[in-house]
Amino acid sequence: MEILIPCMKCYFCKRGRYNLCEVHTITGISGPNGGWAEYMKYPKGAIVWKVPNEIPWEAAVALEPLACGIHGVERANIQFGETAVLTGCGPIGLLMLQAAKLKNPMMLIAVDTDEHRLAIAKETGADLVINPMKEDVVAKVKSLTGSIGCDVVLEASGSPKAVVQAVDMLRRGGRLMEFGVFAEKTSLDWSIISDIKELEIYGGHLGFDAYPQAIKYLREGLVKPQKVVTHNFPLKDWKKAIDTAENHLENSIKVTMTP
Repeated sequence: MEILIPCMKCYFCKRGRYNLCEVHTITGISGPNGGWAEYMKYPKGAIVWKVPNEIPWEAAVALEPLACGIHGVERANIQFGETAVLTGCGPIGLLMLQAAKLKNPMMLIAVDTDEHRLAIAKETGADLVINPMKEDVVAKVKSLTGSIGCDVVLEASGSPKAVVQAVDMLRRGGRLMEFGVFAEKTSLDWSIISDIKELEIYGGHLGFDAYPQAIKYLREGLVKPQKVVTHNFPLKDWKKAIDTAENHLENSIKVTMTP
């Protein structure tokens, strides 16, 4: 079940953009209870997808974040021969990275401050990884692109600094796809976006129209979530599971629970 339950009656739903529904509910937040239980009730209007039996549950739990990653990649419109940079190697970021690899960019670069996550990014498709705590990301990207800058940035960290770096590392006429969710406001030099570089900026929200592709990629092994889903706990150990996820204990990335 997709986490957003659209009304299918508002302006956006009638135009097929149900992820932008004005009067939606969100499972576990403003709608019905979430999935931390043995069973879950699907309310009327829920968008439900059947997961093939050949996809083990350990992989199927990555379906929602993978759909988000695919939607972000589609919004970014990566082309052959382009240099793409992904910032933020969390669960969605690492799955987005694998989806971006399927677009066959000339170079795919991953950026994160966590060395373990960068290692996973390298294993799952990144041609190059950069730790902004150790290297100047903008200078490095420009040096790799003949001082021109990258073609597209997929921003999945939610870091204000990462957005500023994204705008600086993009070439003139480049594209920024912002998927990260921010805990604080960020500011940019909008003259760079308009007068200097004429950048294209896209937002990404949820896994709109991407679940069929996500199911296909998992079933065919084109995306491998095993490196992303790092921990599993029984439901009775939910406190430990949450602590592990929140504090990135034991190099955790995606933490799951089994009811």
